[in-house]
Amino acid sequence: MPAMGYCTLAGPSGAGKSTLLSLIGGLEPVQAGNLRIDDLDISTLRRDDLAAYRRSTVGFVFQHFGLLDTLTALENVELAATLAGTRRRTRRRHALELLEAVGLGDRADHRPPWLSGGERQRVAIARSLMNRPRLVLADEPTGNLDEASAIRVIELLEDLHRSWGFTLVVVTHNRTLAARGSMRVRLDRGSLAAA
Repeated sequence: MPAMGYCTLAGPSGAGKSTLLSLIGGLEPVQAGNLRIDDLDISTLRRDDLAAYRRSTVGFVFQHFGLLDTLTALENVELAATLAGTRRRTRRRHALELLEAVGLGDRADHRPPWLSGGERQRVAIARSLMNRPRLVLADEPTGNLDEASAIRVIELLEDLHRSWGFTLVVVTHNRTLAARGSMRVRLDRGSLAAA
């Protein structure tokens, strides 16, 4: 699927931005109505089918990184492919390529406590791309980073979006980052509107 775009989603705290991302990503079931992603109505999917959808279609980047401290950067990136049943040799090679792509090839054997916040977020970005998703959902990916690291992380996501061709949706409170999307949306009081 060619890149469908780069969307930023902004809105006040408590507006439901993270919940919307969880629904789009299949982390939470749709309670009412329908939700279509491409030609798939994910609101009709059962639990196992939602898990398959997440593995095959969606990559997640979270504010708090979501890395396991007991695993190396390489093992953290590999984890998604391990759960998908990818052969060890194949997933190891791809994970190393991803770490190189995010500038951390030389840190593959480091565990998260030995990495800076920006490096941890780059590992999380590499992990989000492990199963070659068509859709990457980033929930406040720069929220725990200093300004310089935040700019590097968002530029990396944008570069990967352009070169790898996935659709990118970024939730952010930062007005400067929200203005970077080619499509800008605001969620407020249950309504989505162009920002």
